[in-house]
Amino acid sequence: MNAKNFIVGGIVGGIVDFLLGWLFWGILFADFFPATDESKMNMLFIFLGCMTFGFFISYIFSKWAHIATAVTGASAGAVIALFMSLFHNFFYYGNNLTPDYKVLIMDVALTVVCGAIVGSIIGFVNGKMK
Repeated sequence: MNAKNFIVGGIVGGIVDFLLGWLFWGILFADFFPATDESKMNMLFIFLGCMTFGFFISYIFSKWAHIATAVTGASAGAVIALFMSLFHNFFYYGNNLTPDYKVLIMDVALTVVCGAIVGSIIGFVNGKMK
């Protein structure tokens, strides 16, 4: 595994994920999702979660898959995000008495789009750093 690709890809991917989350969930689709008490939001942990996702994708791409193009990165990122989003949403709604299927589907769709973009960026960065 190329450590430089892993670190740079993880940082860039995490920052892109954070910005996409702010754009999609915070601005473009904020009215679609249930209101969150902003005083209870911890932006540090949200940022750390995004960085974790970036490093997770970067690790898979650098260590196992050797993905170094934007197209294969987008494809792999979308598939990884699909399974992660389904995993998260199924457990979340499994503990919720009134699941909202429209919100679940929209959250999965947005997560797949974010995963594809993050994967594309990390694949591109890996390809440029060879």
